[in-house]
Amino acid sequence: MFRVTTYDQICIMDSDGRNQRRLTTNDNARHYYPSLTPDGESVLFSSNLNGTNFTLYELNLTTGQLIHLGQPGIAPEASPNGRLIAFAQSDGKKDMIWVMNRDGSNPRMLYPNGWDPTWSPDGQKILFASQTNGLPQLFSINLDGSGLQQISDLPLLRGRSDWSADGRYIVTYSGRSWERELFLLPFDGSPVRQLTPPGGNSQGPAFSPDGQWVVFTAYFDRFGNVHGCEIYKIRIDGTGLTRLTNNDYCDWQPRWGP
Repeated sequence: MFRVTTYDQICIMDSDGRNQRRLTTNDNARHYYPSLTPDGESVLFSSNLNGTNFTLYELNLTTGQLIHLGQPGIAPEASPNGRLIAFAQSDGKKDMIWVMNRDGSNPRMLYPNGWDPTWSPDGQKILFASQTNGLPQLFSINLDGSGLQQISDLPLLRGRSDWSADGRYIVTYSGRSWERELFLLPFDGSPVRQLTPPGGNSQGPAFSPDGQWVVFTAYFDRFGNVHGCEIYKIRIDGTGLTRLTNNDYCDWQPRWGP
């Protein structure tokens, strides 16, 4: 969240951009990939608070209690019932999709090639990016490791994605550097649709709980400035583009809470 990369912090705000506040407090650690738990009471994230390696944490928003979940990894996200956490872990050569209990116990590798996991609305599948068939694409897999299915067919897919709560859409992003856009992938057989207007280098999307909005990072107002990314939201019909943050440092990796 700051110009100096060692100061990356987790922040929270209302859905209209008001009441922005910082949640993490250590200026000498980096904090990444926040996601709110389904009950809205905690935020999960990855940090190198305990040294050079990134491990997973849960921060209670009411009490301020910080729980170290023990597992190395990034991009943690709680299942819809709040009992499990999906995350990505690296062996130094490739990323893998893992699942564990909410308290960090019973970790298990679900798939040996993938990153940026997110849950299906019913909690029965995990969506993630993988280079399984060559170029990066989105795949889904059952919790027992069966049923691997390729979901997307985009030329330059990056990874960060989300599944709408009604199960109708997946949103992701794709494109060359500084030419990235958000795309909606419908499950009714209709064509993939570009959601964002061009010129914003849009990326890292997440759905609102009602599935009517997408929040994301973009550079519409300071294009080309490496510190110019802000948080925006847009309706799923492509209208209502709204800027939510206005800072002299990058605001990025938004995830919507309940």
